[in-house]
Amino acid sequence: MAKILIVDDSVSLRKLVAGTLASAQHEVVEAPDGAQALAKLKERSFNLIISDVNMPNMDGLQFLREVRLIGAYRAIPVLMLTTEMDPAKKKQAKEAGATGWIVKPFDPNTLLATIKKVLD
Repeated sequence: MAKILIVDDSVSLRKLVAGTLASAQHEVVEAPDGAQALAKLKERSFNLIISDVNMPNMDGLQFLREVRLIGAYRAIPVLMLTTEMDPAKKKQAKEAGATGWIVKPFDPNTLLATIKKVLD
């Protein structure tokens, strides 16, 4: 299926998301923050990025802005998966190029349906 990069500083959440995606036959690569995720984007290509907002080193919004500067990733779907519910943060993410916003805790079926929708 799709190659998906998961960016989140929570190991347990990355494993939960990775397990959900693997159950749907997606190939998953994980990164603990935006800086390490950018390095992974240079190593290989992805079809989708799922990123947290609040992370150390480089937060999700700065990571998203950096992703949109990379030619090959200007149009890649990026879903923000976060506990953040601040409308101002949502607006910043949309302006930075986020494709969607999912609030944690997430429903696995909803996540998979959203992924299918943005990849089709």
